[in-house]
Amino acid sequence: MRGLRIGITIGLHQADESIWNNGIKQNAVFLAETLRHCAGVAQTVLVNTTETPVTRDLPWDLGRWPTFSFEDAKDQIDLVIELGGQLDAARTDYLKRRGARIVSYCCGFEYIHAVEAMLSGKQLWGANLFVNQRYDDIWVIPQVASNSQPFFEVLRRHSARVAPFVWSPVFLEARARELPDGGVCHPLDRPRRLSVMEPNINIVKFCLYPVLIAELAYRERPGDIELLQVTNALPLAQNNLDFIALMNQLDIVRTHKAVFLGRYDTPAFLATNTDIVISHQFENPLNYFYLEVCWQGYPLVHNATLCADLGYYYRGNDVHEGARRVLESIDNHGADPVAYRDRQRYMIERYLPNNPGVVASYTALIDDLLRRPIR
Repeated sequence: MRGLRIGITIGLHQADESIWNNGIKQNAVFLAETLRHCAGVAQTVLVNTTETPVTRDLPWDLGRWPTFSFEDAKDQIDLVIELGGQLDAARTDYLKRRGARIVSYCCGFEYIHAVEAMLSGKQLWGANLFVNQRYDDIWVIPQVASNSQPFFEVLRRHSARVAPFVWSPVFLEARARELPDGGVCHPLDRPRRLSVMEPNINIVKFCLYPVLIAELAYRERPGDIELLQVTNALPLAQNNLDFIALMNQLDIVRTHKAVFLGRYDTPAFLATNTDIVISHQFENPLNYFYLEVCWQGYPLVHNATLCADLGYYYRGNDVHEGARRVLESIDNHGADPVAYRDRQRYMIERYLPNNPGVVASYTALIDDLLRRPIR
């Protein structure tokens, strides 16, 4: 393993692509940061698999996280981790002939995405689907394993291993430096602004249950709630008659205490619009959004089982418990916000790239990979 050079794939679509578009590019950066701590790893780089040029316009430090095109990197790496950009058959064959190993790093809910697309008549791949069956290993993050690991294993004809989830506040804090007080939570003695920031692109993270939780809290104590804000919901509120009809059943909507908004970046919206965040997940019990909210000290009301010790946890779809947790955060969160934020950050350390347990787990994965013959 001594002197191992690792490339992690990304798929750029714009030369100045925002880091907040989705979590995939952040995931690649955090994984690169983690693997550089593993003994025997000489270098980790990001490898772009699209035709978009790699320039200084990228939203990360190219000195800290070197980024190359596939053509420039293909002869310089010993292990390629396919994460955000897929390797086609020709590139796979080239790397294999060089003696490089290839790992598929799975951080998406591909089974759910595939099923929803097929049932709704949307096309994901068509007849040109390429399933790579030449991976030397498959690494799956924990929140994906329960629903998509069997899907990956059957189609790719290889067993998968659960790999640690990694996250870093590096991008969050860089963005927050531009915001008042670093964007951290400062509870004020006034009615609270509730926020729901689910992506609303599939059932995994959808706004409906958080809105129902807010509704129950509002029915109980309307004077304590100033506003409910639901982001990423403007098209639903404008065009989806079923969504509109459902929302119009709620007191918080009928009394004009709810607004449905477009897309916002998380750090700025938290700093300027939010007192309490309400979330709900189905088969997504850990993600970056939860850690961003908690790192900044905002109360997060959520049902994510893999981080139940963070924020204000409620079980399953229990909206009544969720509403109680909202009211609990209203009553208690302002008592010592600094201590709360420090406690959240202490617990989040288990996901950081330099965490000894995380580094040891990835070192063991790499050691095991290198002991086996190349496929």
